[in-house]
Amino acid sequence: MTGKDLQKFETLLLEKRETLLHELGYFGNKTINSDARDVAGSYPFSEHPADQGTESMEQEQAYDLASREGRFLFHIDEALERIKNGEYGSCSSCAGDIGKARLEAVPHARMCIECKSKEEQGQI
Repeated sequence: MTGKDLQKFETLLLEKRETLLHELGYFGNKTINSDARDVAGSYPFSEHPADQGTESMEQEQAYDLASREGRFLFHIDEALERIKNGEYGSCSSCAGDIGKARLEAVPHARMCIECKSKEEQGQI
């Protein structure tokens, strides 16, 4: 992989990272603010149970999404570290090259498509 390619992927990863950090901040504020409202008592006890259930479901969905986004951020950070270490674009399983087409689709990929398929099927 050329230096120009690495720079392109690093820029792409950094852009995705910035977007994720922004989204995580939104989800964090949303759930924190919701919790603060509940503690402060802005929702009276006489509120309809269906409304309380909807609020709980929305909070749970926000936590789940933030958790997934956090895992994605971890994978992006790992890919950026692989760029720094000169390991980016090499499969962590077979040490072969990860195709550029795969990296363009999944820039944080750590395995080639063949090894990833085997992993998903439980063969690795």
